[in-house]
Formats: sequence, C-alpha cells, structure tokens
Amino acid sequence: MRELILSRRSVLLASAIAPLAAVFPQAVAQDAPDLAAMKPGEFTWNPERAPSGPVVVLVSIPDQRVAVYRGGTLIGAATCSTGKPGHSTPAGVFVILQKDKNHHSSTYNNASMPYMERLTWQGVALHAGNLPGYPASHGCIRLPLEFAKLLFGVTTLGTPVIVADAKMATADIRHPGLLISDHVEEMARAAVQQAAAKQPHPEHATVDTHEAAAFVISTADKKLLAFVNGKEVFSSPVGLKAPEQSYGNHAFTLTGPDSDPRHMKWMAVGLDAVHAAQSDQIVASTLNRIDLPPEAAQRVLALMHPGSTMVITSGPATTANRTEPGFTIISHDDA
Repeated sequence: MRELILSRRSVLLASAIAPLAAVFPQAVAQDAPDLAAMKPGEFTWNPERAPSGPVVVLVSIPDQRVAVYRGGTLIGAATCSTGKPGHSTPAGVFVILQKDKNHHSSTYNNASMPYMERLTWQGVALHAGNLPGYPASHGCIRLPLEFAKLLFGVTTLGTPVIVADAKMATADIRHPGLLISDHVEEMARAAVQQAAAKQPHPEHATVDTHEAAAFVISTADKKLLAFVNGKEVFSSPVGLKAPEQSYGNHAFTLTGPDSDPRHMKWMAVGLDAVHAAQSDQIVASTLNRIDLPPEAAQRVLALMHPGSTMVITSGPATTANRTEPGFTIISHDDA
C-alpha cells in the first residue's frame, strides 16, 4: 500500500511508464521537436519561443528525457541519464537550491560536475555528464554539456524541477491565486497587482539576496505549509469544499500576470494519470475548492513571486518523515 507523506525531499508517485507524448504533451505540437527520436547526447534549444518568463524543468525517468518550459512554453529538450539501480533518482517536485559552474563531488572522488544545479542537500543535482542512453548515475540527472550550460543560463534559485516516474500532463490556467472562496473582485484585482509587481529572480539570485517561496497544501490534513529558500516559515489551516473527493497531486508554477486584471497565469502539472485533466477541470477540482483564512492568504501573496510553486496533494503531512534542510513536498513509502 502506498502512503503519501510530507517530507522535505520530493513528490514520489506511483511508478507507471507512460508514452513520451503523455509525459510532455506540448512536445507533440507541430513545431516541437520529436523527443522520442533523440539519440543519447542530443538536445534542442529554442529560447526565442518564449524570450522571458519563469522556467519550469520536467524530467521523465522512464523516457530519460528533460523538457524546459519558459512562461509555459517549451523552449528546450534533451536526453538525460538518471540514477542506476541502487542509486535511483528520487521522483519529486524540487526547487534549485544552489548553482555552481565548476562543481566537484565531495562524495565520489572529486568527480567533475559542470554546471551543477542542486536539487537536494543529500547529493541530487542536474549537471553535465556521460550519457550512455540509460540510467547510469549515482542519483543525479546527467545532461549534455552544452545543454547543461544553456539551462544554467536560464534557471535561478527556486526554479522548480519536477522529476516524474509516472504520467504527467501540463496545462496553462488562469486564477487569481488568492485561495479565498467567495472573494470579491476587488480582492482578486489587489492580489494580482501585488504579485504582478514582482519580477522573476535573476540568474545571480542567491539565498542571501532573494527569497524563493514555495507552498504545499495537504488536503488530508487540511493544512498549508509555506517555505522560503527550502525552510518552513509558517503554516495555516485550510478549509475544503467536498473534502471527501480526491484532489489528486498537482504542481502550479506562477508564470506571470494575465491580460485579465483579476487573474494570474499558472503552469499546472498534473502529477498522476487519474487527475491529468483540462485546465478548467484542474481549477475546479483543486484551487477553487481550497479556502485559506484571509490573513494566511495575504501572507502567501506577500511571499509569492513569478516562479513560485504551489503543490496540492491528497496525502497527509507527517512531520516525523521530514528531513533537513531541503525543500519539503511529498514522498511515499511502499509497503
């Protein structure tokens, strides 16, 4: 039996190999690359498709592929090599905690890890490395050298990296992000203005200069946890509409303001096949069913910035399974 538990490491999902088109839906667009045809070491990079906006990185363990979205648009993709048996890469929702162009491993004989982007403090990172065409690392996600360099140039502290061993589905949604049910239009406009006034973090952002905020809502525990630079800063109870119905597992990344002053744009990633739905269904089944106390909602908005990620899960929060000092999302144990 799989039990969802809150930890500072990842969202581990049920293992299910999915077709590549299902994992990266936008990859089948007419002008998009054929990711399935890529050979080890190959990649594509088309940043002109979205010159600006927050970046989200999706990694498929079954397909050994990486896709990079900016502002919700696919701008790059590459082959990769994840962890080999006994050193598997944890599936989950991570944020980039540290970047180092010339990093060397403190664990594996000072091995070179060019363009390292740390996902956990326990040794999982994106970096350039050997790509044999199958999982071969000690847990890291190896990338083609030039692709790793290009990716390094568009990511920043707090960039979300979603590593999946199950089916994913992406959608662009519009929502004020206020999470107060029955809010009046004035409240929605004020919330959008507050978030829209902030810019995505620049490449040189560090934990000393910027606050990378992320949030997790456990519908099982009716609780929100807020994190800044991977550390919990506050929690709040949440109200739920139809709590007996599953909310599924979803990650939402704020990509920027919308043309409608009452809404912000989000990139939604459904993290299981059952709840991979259209954008209007995702909003109806998740965000519109969560009710934060007004004071907590304002604290969330004060921290939120383009690039912030909010995870909603039906799993419970179990403090006994947290680890320090990484970013807390969800994991599961198999029994």
